[in-house]
Amino acid sequence: MLNKWLFKNIDNSSLVVFRIIFGLLCFLESVGAIFTGWIKKTLVEPEFTFSFIGFEWLQPLPGNGMYYYYAVMGIFGLLIMVGYKYRLSALCFTFMWSATYLMQKSSYNNHYYLLMLLSSIMVFLPAHKYASIDVKLNPKLKSFSMPRWCRLVIIFQLFIVYSYASIAKLYPDWLDLSVMEMLMKGKQNYILIGDLLQQKWLHYMLAYGGIVFDGLIVPLLLFKPTRKYAFMASIFFHLFNSFVFQIGIFPYLSLAFSLFFFEAETIQKLFLKKKLFYNSDDIVIPKLKTPLLAIFSVYFLIQIGLPLRHHFIEDDVLWTEEGHRLSWRMMLRSKSGRTSYRVENKESGKSLNINLTDYLSPKQRRTASTKPDVIWQFAQHLKQKFEDNNQEVAVYVDCKISVNGKPYKTLINPEVDLSSVEWNTFKHNEWILPSKDD
Repeated sequence: MLNKWLFKNIDNSSLVVFRIIFGLLCFLESVGAIFTGWIKKTLVEPEFTFSFIGFEWLQPLPGNGMYYYYAVMGIFGLLIMVGYKYRLSALCFTFMWSATYLMQKSSYNNHYYLLMLLSSIMVFLPAHKYASIDVKLNPKLKSFSMPRWCRLVIIFQLFIVYSYASIAKLYPDWLDLSVMEMLMKGKQNYILIGDLLQQKWLHYMLAYGGIVFDGLIVPLLLFKPTRKYAFMASIFFHLFNSFVFQIGIFPYLSLAFSLFFFEAETIQKLFLKKKLFYNSDDIVIPKLKTPLLAIFSVYFLIQIGLPLRHHFIEDDVLWTEEGHRLSWRMMLRSKSGRTSYRVENKESGKSLNINLTDYLSPKQRRTASTKPDVIWQFAQHLKQKFEDNNQEVAVYVDCKISVNGKPYKTLINPEVDLSSVEWNTFKHNEWILPSKDD
């Protein structure tokens, strides 16, 4: 039964078209980072980057190196699109994109994480078996079909993303519109729609519509009677997000996912008219069935488990940020901070207040003022800087933050030397003070 469900061959038109769109979007994301100035602000101008903890060795290439790096990534995106050396190109893009994702957190974005996951999945999918240079060079590769699991892994990944995004919105500050009002307040100067975005009725529609859309879009696309209406809702939802929030390729990538929900024959007639439509019932069990099932089983267990980890860590994730990343908690809160760093020489006892502009870019200063893991990393960085000058120091932080416009409260214990404590990845760090008074 499992073999029939996973390994029955189906038409591959949706995967072929998706590969072309996916490769193009990878190219646009890569070169867009060059021409919009994102690389300059995020990877070139800063003295160093706040990488994911454990990946501190991943730092930007010197000089103009990151411009060349992203240009090469863009080339791999084009190679994915045209299907040349497809698996190698997808693998290289995955490694390069993953490195840049883990390299910095100042511009953290859930969509960057999703692109890393998708490019990893695409390495395993036979997306180059039609309409590709690989097929032209080796006609034996040509195929009009793919195993059903190729479609299912994409759909299941989407279901995880959207479901967790919907559940995460079910908390008071989202439901009472506090978050939405703050998000829209920053858009009031938009031409034509700035005033509209401040309307209360629109805030209700966006806040509660976001919960419903994220929670139901995958089931509604799977259900044929509602598929067309769900797709139209997707177009409005994602184009609105693209215009208002300017979140890069994600809205268009999300629309491309719809290819896997419509009938394969419809996709073939619309996009690949010269291609034969595959409608046989062959079941082909691959030789590597067991390792393939093991890899994806472990992968999806991790994908299901990671977003749940904050429930096993003390205090509110909105306050501590512990368990926030890799959890599809998208645009859920607004934070501001008032933070100062004090370095104390352990021998002389003399103290020095740190001027953040001497060390960090504007974007980095924001994250080093509100996010505990980044605050801890900067304390480690300061310690190393002073050790390089033969000074043994302690680093103390006075940090007060406001979450969703609430009154400022102390986040970090100001009496703890952050340069001398370890970071706990899967449990609460005691130097992060409680979100609520005892």
